[in-house]
Amino acid sequence: MATADLILKNGRIATGNAHQKTSADAVAIQDGRFGAVGSEKDIMAWRGPATRVIDLGGRTVIPGLIDSHIHTIRGGLNYNLELRWDGVPSLADALRKLRAQAQRTPPPQWVRVVGGWNEFQFAERRLPTLEEINAAAPETPVFILYLYGLALLNGAALRAVGYTRDTPNPPGGEIQRDKQGNPTGLLIARPNASILYSTLAKGPKLAYEDQLNSSRHFMRELNRLGLTSVIDAGGGFQNYPEDYKVIEELHARGQLTVRIAYNLFTQHPAQELEDFRKWTATVRPGQGDAFYRLNGAGEMLVFSAADFEDFLEPRPDLPASLEGELEAVVHHLVRSRWPFRLHATYDESISRFLDVFERVDREVPFQGLKWWFDHAETISPRNLERTRALGGGIAIQNRMSFQGEHFIARYGADAAAHSPPIRRMLELGIPVGAGTDATRVSSYNPWVSLYWLITGKTVGGTALYPAANRMSREEALRLYTTGSAWFSGEERDKGIIAEGMLADLAVLSADYFSVPEEQLKHLESVLTLVDGKVVHGTGPFGPLAPPLPPASPDWSPVSLPGGAQGAGASPLHPAGCVHQPPHVHPHAPAGPFGSWNSGCDCFVF
Repeated sequence: MATADLILKNGRIATGNAHQKTSADAVAIQDGRFGAVGSEKDIMAWRGPATRVIDLGGRTVIPGLIDSHIHTIRGGLNYNLELRWDGVPSLADALRKLRAQAQRTPPPQWVRVVGGWNEFQFAERRLPTLEEINAAAPETPVFILYLYGLALLNGAALRAVGYTRDTPNPPGGEIQRDKQGNPTGLLIARPNASILYSTLAKGPKLAYEDQLNSSRHFMRELNRLGLTSVIDAGGGFQNYPEDYKVIEELHARGQLTVRIAYNLFTQHPAQELEDFRKWTATVRPGQGDAFYRLNGAGEMLVFSAADFEDFLEPRPDLPASLEGELEAVVHHLVRSRWPFRLHATYDESISRFLDVFERVDREVPFQGLKWWFDHAETISPRNLERTRALGGGIAIQNRMSFQGEHFIARYGADAAAHSPPIRRMLELGIPVGAGTDATRVSSYNPWVSLYWLITGKTVGGTALYPAANRMSREEALRLYTTGSAWFSGEERDKGIIAEGMLADLAVLSADYFSVPEEQLKHLESVLTLVDGKVVHGTGPFGPLAPPLPPASPDWSPVSLPGGAQGAGASPLHPAGCVHQPPHVHPHAPAGPFGSWNSGCDCFVF
C-alpha cells in the first residue's frame, strides 16, 4: 500500500459524499489528494516513516468552502487599506475604531470602511452622522461605503477628491449639498453606484509590494473562515491584465492559499464586444491550473445590462440598447465556447436577458455551455423554468442579509419571503451555488451567509424567509461545496471529502451540525488545508501554520490585534447580542434622508 504524506485522525468528518456509507473519522492525503477516507484503523495502514499525523481531537471536519461569487482579486489589492466594521455591535464602537485608525493613518492616505456592515447590526439602529465622522477624523480623509447606495465623506476627504460647490453631479449620481450649495459629504447612487466607485478610486493605492502582502493577508483571512476556493467575478475599475499582476506573481511564487477561478469583467462602455473579442483571441477558459485558472466571461457583459440592486432606490429602467449590445456579446461568447455569468437582480431585467439568450440559442445552440445568473433575488417562476430549459445555473449570495430591511420597506414582507426563491431553484434541478458577493456590500465571511441560508435572517435579526424557503444545515453546506464547484466546472475535483478528490478541508471551532443557530455566524476554522497542506491553524494547530509576514504598511488596520476589524474586535457578531426588528416610520422624511445631519437616532427613508 502507498504511504500517505499526511493523516488526519480522530475527527468527525462530514464528507459530503452520498456514497460514503460508513462513518469517517480519518483521512489519508497523498500528493494533494485524498488517498483514503474511513476509520482510523483502516487509515493508519497508510502511515509510513515520513507521514505526518495530526490528531483532530474529535473536531468536526467539512470540505473546504467554495464562494461562487466574490471579488477576491480586487479585495486583496485593497484589504490592508480597509477598516472593517463587520459584526461590530454598536455605532459607538465603530466610531471609536474609526477615530483610532484616523490617528495612526499618515497623510495622504485615507481611512476606508468598505462593505460588510449596515446600521441594523448596531445597537443604536442607525448610521453615523456626518458630524460624528468629522469629529472622529477632523484631518484624515475618511470614505465610508454604505451598500450600493451611499458614501459618507468627511471634510478632509471632500478636499482630497476636490468636490466643491462648482463640481457638477456626475451621470447617475448625486453630490448632496447644503443650502449654500456646498457638498455635505454624502454621495448618493441614483440610479447606479458609479459615483461611489469612481470616488473610491481617487484614493491612494498601496505600493506594489504592499499589494502582494495585502493579498496574502486577505487569502489567509479567508482560510481562517474555512474558505479554500473562490470564483472571482471581476469587478468595476479592475482591469485585465494590469490588475491581475499581483495575484499572478503570488501564483508564480507558490503563495496562493486559496484556489481562484476568475471571470473577465468588461471594461469599456460601448466597446464591450471589442473587449471580449480581444480576450477570446488571446486566452481561453480553463487556462491555468488547479490554483489559478480562467473561468470565462462576466459578471458584467455589457454596461447597459447593469441592474444594480440598490433597494434604497426604485428599480432602474435599463436602456433600449440593451438587447442589441448583449446579443452581440453573448453570440460571440457562445460561438467561442466561453462560459459566462451575468449580474441580474430583478425579474424584469432577467426577462429581457432570457429573450436575448433564447434568440442566440436558436442561431448558435448553447449545447451544454455553462452559463449562469448571479443574484436573481426577484426571479419569477416562469423565468426559473426558462433558465432551466437553457441549462443555466444561479449563483446566489446573502446580499439580503445586509439589505433585507430596505427590501421590505420598498417591496413588502411577502415579496421578501422568496427573494431569492432558493427552494424552488433546487426543486427544479437548477445548479445553485452560494457565495457572498464580498467585499463592497456583504462581508466575505461565509458563516454569515450560511446563517442567512439556514435561519432566513439578516445581520440585524429581521426574519425574511418562512421555513419553506430556508435550508437545512446539510443543504446549505452543499451549496457552499458541491453546489459552488459546478460553477467552475470542477465538480469532479472538489466539494466532497472522498478518495481522489483535491485535499481541501476545514476543521471547525465548533460542531456546525449541532451548535445553536445564533452561534453559526461565530464559527471559523481552526485548521485549514488546501492541496493537502496546512494554510491556516490556530490554538493547538497554530504551530502547523506557515508563517505570514507582518501586514504592511505598518499603519494598516490589518496590523492591529484583531486584524482589519481593529484592536480587540471580533469579526463576528457577539454571542447573545439580540436586536429587535427595525421600527417603521409612519411619517414621511423631511428631505431625501430626513434628519440626516441632525443626529436622528434612526435612518429615515
